[in-house]
Amino acid sequence: MSQRLFKQIMGLVAALVVVGAVALFFAYEVVKIDWVVFMEIQPSFDHQEDPLPVPARSIPVEGAAYIPGEGEPINPIPADDVSIARGKELFQINCVMCHGGEGKGDGTIGAFLVKKKPADLSSDAVQAKADGNLFLTISNGIWNPDSTLFPDVKFSGQMPPLAENLTVRERWDVVNYIRTLKAGQ
Repeated sequence: MSQRLFKQIMGLVAALVVVGAVALFFAYEVVKIDWVVFMEIQPSFDHQEDPLPVPARSIPVEGAAYIPGEGEPINPIPADDVSIARGKELFQINCVMCHGGEGKGDGTIGAFLVKKKPADLSSDAVQAKADGNLFLTISNGIWNPDSTLFPDVKFSGQMPPLAENLTVRERWDVVNYIRTLKAGQ
């Protein structure tokens, strides 16, 4: 290999190393360039912060879950085998960690909650509630503004709202499954 070709290859390698080093400075934000993007000039919300209210007279894509001020909604989903099976599956995914497999409030996370334990969903007190009340509790969660459970997050509830995790139909399926957790059955 000639001396000239070797120098050219070494020059190319040196140039690639310099370009790579400069790229790494930007990649690891050693040198940071703020690009103006449209996301920065619009209103935004912190994690779990209350979003803007729903526009007047608007209806969600999947239909109205309930109408505020009209009382508890009525369960539109019959408690058939399909609904209960779907509700059980959703309960296993979203609820069992606090309420336990049988809904007794003895889930793995529930064991660490000292001041307020998760509700025993098989108890007479919970089973006596209307389906609409259970639906609203699942949708909106249970809030305790004095809680210090999550001091760095705006959410300070005892039970998080699941309206963003579950569709309206899925929440009604969970309600239908909770009805099967009656004590002694």
